[in-house]
Order: sequence, then C-alpha cells, then structure tokens
Amino acid sequence: MFSVLSYGRLVARAVLGGLSQTDSRDYSLVTASCGFGKDFRKGILKKGMCYGDDACFVARHRSADVLGKCWWGGWRDYGVDPSQFSGTLMRTCERLVKEGRFVPSNPVGILTAGYCELLQNKVPLLGSSTACIVVLDRTSHRLHTANLGDSGFLVVRGGEVVHRSDEQQHYFNTPFQLSIAPPEAEGVVLSDSPDAADSTSFDVQLGDIILTATDGLFDNMPDYMILQELKKLKNSNYESIQQTARSIAEQAHELAYDPTYMSPFAQFACDNGLNVRGGKPDDITVLLSIVAEYTD
Repeated sequence: MFSVLSYGRLVARAVLGGLSQTDSRDYSLVTASCGFGKDFRKGILKKGMCYGDDACFVARHRSADVLGKCWWGGWRDYGVDPSQFSGTLMRTCERLVKEGRFVPSNPVGILTAGYCELLQNKVPLLGSSTACIVVLDRTSHRLHTANLGDSGFLVVRGGEVVHRSDEQQHYFNTPFQLSIAPPEAEGVVLSDSPDAADSTSFDVQLGDIILTATDGLFDNMPDYMILQELKKLKNSNYESIQQTARSIAEQAHELAYDPTYMSPFAQFACDNGLNVRGGKPDDITVLLSIVAEYTD
C-alpha cells in the first residue's frame, strides 16, 4: 500500500514528465495561394491578392501568422465593382495585422476594425462580402478563427478533417455578409455584424494542414476529393504547397463547369427543393498552409 509521500512523489514525477514534454517551440504557417476568376483568367491576380471578385491576404507578425479571405458578387447591377469592397477590406485587415493592431485570440476584432474603417470612408465604398480570418498564435499553438458566411476552412491531420468552420446562411444561397449599401438599396440588402461571425479556437500540431477557401471551392469539391488532393502534399516546402494548392483550385474550376456533375452545391439545392445539377461557376480562392516550426 502506497504511503501519502510515495504517492506524492509519483504525482510530481508525472507532472514534471508532462512539463518536460511541452513543446516550447514557436509555430508558423507556410502558406501558398492559387485561384481562378470565373471569367477564366487562370491564376491572374488583380491589385493585392484578388482572384476575380475574391480577395485574400497572408500576413506575418512576430506574435502570429494571419490569413484572410472574402468574396462577393451581384453588385454590378448597381454599377459597382464588387472586387473593390472585398479587396479593400482584406488590404485593410492586412495592414492592421502588420501594424500589430490586433490580438491573436480575437480574429473578430481584426474583421471589426477593418469593416469600421470602410464605414468611416468619406466616400462610401459600396458592396458586401463574406469573410474568414484565421490566426495562428505562435507561442500557444492555438488556431483562432472567425468565419462570417459561406467561405471557410478545414484543419486536416493524418488524412482526416479534425476541425472545420460552420457555414452561416440566412436561407439557401444567402450567406451572412458585411455590407455597405447605396441609399436605394438600404433595407433591402442584408447586412450582418462582424460579431455574428462563428468564432473557434483549436490546438494545432506540427504538420497539420489548414485549407482556407471561398465557397467556389467548397461548392464544387466535397471533402473526400479535397483529401485525395492533399495526399499529394509530401512536405512543407513552399513549392510543394503551391503545387498542391494549384491542383485543388484547378480541379474545382473544371468541376464548376461540368453540367452533369452532382456538385455539393447542386446537392444542397436539391435538398432545398430545387432541381439542379452541375457545378457552380464561381471565383475560386485557395489558401493552403502547413503548420511548421517558426524560423525568423
């Protein structure tokens, strides 16, 4: 029978053993991007990182790596270029990160600050956008995310999805969104608060794969197809990640224009009582990251 003192020694050894195994290394994200505008301009970037009307950014700060992406269309009937809103929002968020004006555990704060700057413009920048912000805290090894609408992310470990975003829809094909509407459209255009974003935190490990993308990917490729492509990723060097990101984006782009393919979007439409088949032509943006040891 153990004495209290012996039991205490065993507990102390277990605690010290656990502490000795704690990973004290800082983590970072090795990230590559690829995308396609639905007007077939393959991989062509506009100002900043924009594929079609999609926009994204990758920013590095001493405390964290931050990814962001957003998209929206449907404003051309008002004479508005929808890429201006999404592009400006992402560039603003990127600047805030690089200036250190953010808290890694609060990605909603980045989105809120960026959106507020757009609202304060003397000349209103009209448009709307879904948005997703992903932050890796280097020291805590936690992934903090904020997702508003139907873009999203996956965390893949050992060939399986271990964490993912939840899609936010008001109703079929009408995602949550940030908006600045012209006077004639006020009260008609949906506008959600950045605080409505779905927020999560998740502990990551070295080698975890993080795929962040707009709905142009997820509407055209189910998880099993994405996981098949990710199996091609053999190491964490940038060239390998870039090649895999391009392979995923290219396959999604091809499926988007296949009229006989039962895409995830078509299946969702059928579930909502619509007779739809085929892919969903759309802008596609893919940010593909691997969690690696931080090197300054």
